[in-house]
Amino acid sequence: MTLDDDLAGLLKQRARELGVPFKEAVNRTLRAGLGEAASPRTAPKVIPHSFGVRPGIDLDKLGQFLDELEAEDYAARAHDLTRRQPPDSRS
Repeated sequence: MTLDDDLAGLLKQRARELGVPFKEAVNRTLRAGLGEAASPRTAPKVIPHSFGVRPGIDLDKLGQFLDELEAEDYAARAHDLTRRQPPDSRS
């Protein structure tokens, strides 16, 4: 492939601006010109994040943990309801 001198100069300038090799500047420019269809398929960048989970909580068993919390809540509510009901007054 042969590039016109003015185009080669623009691409060299773009490569310097981006701090990338000439070849990469050419490829990026061609992809941009061709649109999304020419975008390379790369895996998305994953950025790890600490969620501050307390020690002893197994993240692989979050479903079980939530079930236990719901069971404790249900038991506490059932206990409160039985305490609020008046005693059976049969004489």
